[in-house]
Amino acid sequence: MATISDVAARAGVSVATASRALNGKATVDPAMAERVLWAAEALDYRPNALARNLRRQETDVVALVISDVENPFFTAVARGVEDVARAGGYSVLLCNSDESVGKEREYVRVAVQDRAAGVIISSTGDERNTELLRADGMPMVAVDRPAPGAPADTVLVDSRQAAAEATRHLLAQGYGRVGCITGPEGIRTADDRLAGYREALREAGMDTSPHLVRRAPFKEEGAAAAARRMLDGAERPDALLVASSSMATGVLHTMRDLALRPGRDVGVVAFDEASWATLVDPPLSVVSQPAYDVGTTAAHLLLARIGDAERAPETTVLSAELVERGRSRKE
Repeated sequence: MATISDVAARAGVSVATASRALNGKATVDPAMAERVLWAAEALDYRPNALARNLRRQETDVVALVISDVENPFFTAVARGVEDVARAGGYSVLLCNSDESVGKEREYVRVAVQDRAAGVIISSTGDERNTELLRADGMPMVAVDRPAPGAPADTVLVDSRQAAAEATRHLLAQGYGRVGCITGPEGIRTADDRLAGYREALREAGMDTSPHLVRRAPFKEEGAAAAARRMLDGAERPDALLVASSSMATGVLHTMRDLALRPGRDVGVVAFDEASWATLVDPPLSVVSQPAYDVGTTAAHLLLARIGDAERAPETTVLSAELVERGRSRKE
């Protein structure tokens, strides 16, 4: 039996365009729509009746539910999503959950009630929210962390491997007490970065004591307080792996307040490239994640899911790159 992917290939268009043409969307070029209809007839394509009925009232809007709009990582993800979605004829509704289960649920309900074409979500981890989408038949793609419950299309970055590589780098620079400031327990990215850090320390036979680890919200203020608790004492670490660029800002403020010299007193590697990372002296070493590519990949998966509800879920795992600069080198 022919699928919508077969129709799209025959017509020489994307799956999303084929879906929109078959649903009579006016935004599809008439000549392109005619090719799609011809291909569907030639292949004797019959859409899945249940999926068609569930989505028949969809709008031309996709919802993007992210955990922190102020985090540059998610800003780049959003840009990637928007570029691909707009090229496919969709607008993007940006929703900021602030890692709040309640706010996330509100946005999920808005997406369902307003008949969004699909949702891209950085889940808080509450299965009740993602089940609302599944129960509605809403096309969904998870980014940055898996969605709880049944398998879904997912785009991740290998945070654990990247954290392990960054920690090995700090050890190779001669730092002997490497600490870690990561996000709240239960958030996949925070847990993976901590796991990678500990993996590298175990490999080197180094101290993995809990007092070298602090958890805080992925925010500047929480990380600043966590860094002060770690660094304001005789047994402070001489290097830190920091789980986000927002947290790194707080860590660097604390180091300045404590008159700790970057590199010489405390080496630092932080996740995510920030616009200011090369402007500080010495420049900040970072784990650069392909955030824009996360967004474009997720949007392509969502458009494919909108076009073909029967296709098997895909998980794409992208790699991050360690960018070594002065703040992770001992003087």
